[in-house]
Amino acid sequence: MQCLCVLLAVSILTPLTATAQRATVPSSLVGSVTSAPAEQTVTIDVAVSDKSGKPVQGLQQQNFTLLDDKQAKSLTSFRAVDLDAGMPAPPIEVVLVIDAINADVLKAERQREGIKSFLQSNGGKLLLPVSVVTVTDKGMAKPTMASRDGNALAAMLDQNATALRLVNRSTAFSDFERYELSLKALDAIIAYESAKPGRKLIVWVSPGWPLLARAASEITSTNQRQIFNAIVNTSTAMRLGHITLYNVVARGVAGTDVSQFWSYTQFLQGVKTQSQAYPPNLALTVLAVQSGGLVLNGSNDIPVAMANEIAKSAGDARAFYVMTFQGSHADHANEYHALEVKIDQPGVTARTRTGYYAQP
Repeated sequence: MQCLCVLLAVSILTPLTATAQRATVPSSLVGSVTSAPAEQTVTIDVAVSDKSGKPVQGLQQQNFTLLDDKQAKSLTSFRAVDLDAGMPAPPIEVVLVIDAINADVLKAERQREGIKSFLQSNGGKLLLPVSVVTVTDKGMAKPTMASRDGNALAAMLDQNATALRLVNRSTAFSDFERYELSLKALDAIIAYESAKPGRKLIVWVSPGWPLLARAASEITSTNQRQIFNAIVNTSTAMRLGHITLYNVVARGVAGTDVSQFWSYTQFLQGVKTQSQAYPPNLALTVLAVQSGGLVLNGSNDIPVAMANEIAKSAGDARAFYVMTFQGSHADHANEYHALEVKIDQPGVTARTRTGYYAQP
């Protein structure tokens, strides 16, 4: 109990990002507005795929129906992005994260090799600018400059391989410490990437973060309020920063029992009130799905397989749709609204943010 309280006081009471702070209405101002508040503009990126997972291109605005808390919303703008068709596109960057917080030496090395295999595919010619960043117990290392030269990025990984092994030599962190370090690292990356224009796909190669599901019986209402605020800030910061999160699970050992990798699915529902807020709601896997990204935990025990999963994540940037609408009026601060996108064609599915937090 003492460990969890200290963790929450250190990592969750700290404001997450400047982007999220600007989007949050101070509680002292709630209820003081004399005129009707203006509706907030919400922009979402929508990935559409067929049954085989291949991106679906060429759709028009009339093919989509956007639901906000099950109520149809009119779009104020619509844009199709198709890199294969040579269409003009907004800035897009893929950020590959090597997680040396939650991985042992073997898994960290497999992460590096899997990322290197992805970078060197297609002769090292990358479709999109890619940057690489390593997160450790010391925080976020300085990311590489975004580049389409995969061979140059792979060479940088080789140069830093020894440093990665040294940083990763200690695995004595408790689950609470790794949870805290992971949240701080994500916060730093969100803040860094939000300062850039355009869309960012953060592909976090990692065994995953501790869910801390057993801590549910120990937290207090004060802890839950802190967790809820962190959920709101993180979700809002990623939305405003046009960030989609992906988790490519680096198991590292063939034949590992994968049943544990699906326990996060029970926490995917949007958190509406602080009484529903628990540590697993801030897990990497949960945040990835809620941002419109993917959790890929297949057979990633060899570099080529991991590279294919990374490519699948990055493939979301080849063709997608950008939609803007006026968010609903909020009756109170941090009012959660569930989002759903439907398409009038059989056999295709849309994936986007699962919700947003509206403010008065």
